[in-house]
Amino acid sequence: MTIEFLQPYFGFTSEMWDLSNLMREKFFEAYSKTDNYGLVFTFVWAFNHKEDWNLVEGITNIFKSKGAEVYFVELEADLAERLIRNKTPNRLEHKPSKRNIEQSEQRLVASMDRLRLTSREGEIDRDNYIKINNTLLSTKEVALKIKDEFQL
Repeated sequence: MTIEFLQPYFGFTSEMWDLSNLMREKFFEAYSKTDNYGLVFTFVWAFNHKEDWNLVEGITNIFKSKGAEVYFVELEADLAERLIRNKTPNRLEHKPSKRNIEQSEQRLVASMDRLRLTSREGEIDRDNYIKINNTLLSTKEVALKIKDEFQL
């Protein structure tokens, strides 16, 4: 949501990413002080970028410092499926930055060359962690796997 808010003003620039991370941090700090139960945060984690590791650790610490449990769900899908999902009506409705499908697909494919988007075996050392290849799974099937794994 922060990307969709900021991208029209700054494009996909370092300023946009800096502001997005700042907004996320402030949001998480405020949310962690509420009595609300649960929050799902999705993030494209570049495992080959230290700043992404730091961001995830910072977010985790915000919630853990308030006594919250944090669960990690790594979703992976093959490129062909990601390209299909990238232009579904739901995604296009909620993510204006994806509506220029040609540019969006170019960014997605280019990211595969410079970002490692799948963790290595044992790389995420967390108690509450699951990795799911959801290429052939529905959102409901994935949700049920997560629910069952973490007994939620």
